[in-house]
Amino acid sequence: MKKSSATIIILSLLSFTFMSHAQQVLPLYNGIIPNNKPKENPETNVNKGWIVGITTPTLTIYLPEKKDSFLTAVIICPGGGYGGLAIEHEGHEMAKRFNKNGIAAFVLKYRIPVDSSMDNKEIVPLQDAQRAMQLVRQNATKWNINPDKVGIMGFSAGGHLAATASTHFSTSFTENKENINLRPDFSLLIYPVISFTDSLAHMGSRENLIGKNPSAEKIKYYSNELQITSKTPPAFLVHAANDDAVKVENSIVYFEALKKNNVAAGKYIYEKGGHGFGLHNSTSPVDWMEKVMSWMIENKLMKGDVAK
Repeated sequence: MKKSSATIIILSLLSFTFMSHAQQVLPLYNGIIPNNKPKENPETNVNKGWIVGITTPTLTIYLPEKKDSFLTAVIICPGGGYGGLAIEHEGHEMAKRFNKNGIAAFVLKYRIPVDSSMDNKEIVPLQDAQRAMQLVRQNATKWNINPDKVGIMGFSAGGHLAATASTHFSTSFTENKENINLRPDFSLLIYPVISFTDSLAHMGSRENLIGKNPSAEKIKYYSNELQITSKTPPAFLVHAANDDAVKVENSIVYFEALKKNNVAAGKYIYEKGGHGFGLHNSTSPVDWMEKVMSWMIENKLMKGDVAK
């Protein structure tokens, strides 16, 4: 009897431990997913952290263990050239780091634009990003979040998505009957694709989103440095000068356009690091996330000290 009771207690504790560390995953849409067609090829996790074929978007919730009132929140958009998502080191790992600093984080598994499974593929990632912003603000009280401090973060093509959400918020690409504010309060853009112009574009991202022969109007529309106004949210950008996949000038032109429009902006440019380094640029002792957090504190986007 005693052995059985002890076993039950141990199993209960293990179950509690597992549940306390498990993250809640929400479907982005209830019922029918907008702008979707039936698809034969299912979503595939090709290797650890790299997902392709996404047609069912989700939001994974990371809330800090230490409860505080009115948390800052960040929606994280992993990169992958609009062909897949590097969801582990550009998503879940980032969310855990935010939690250490008392910030709520939400990893967005957004749909990959594919003609065969979507009615209008070019708006699908933005549609999902806006829906994520809508969900976080709708549940702000439940998750103890300040609805006026909800930002968006993106890496590489996910940076393009985050910048697009930050410059195209006045048009709703998701159903918004309650008129929820879709404008991010700030954006964090890490080695981002910003421009679709011929001289700066990461062509793989451009072709995957708007095709191989886009019109001049489409190129301009999705070149986010050309869409900045005084209402564009503040941003902090991180890049490596020797990035040979996405030119560092992407971050520079966005930063300069923000300053031209009197929008708060910060940046950190590594000399080396290439592309896709995630949290850890092995070429430098500088922790770029410390730079981000200090900038957020300076701009009253979060409170407290910076935790490593």
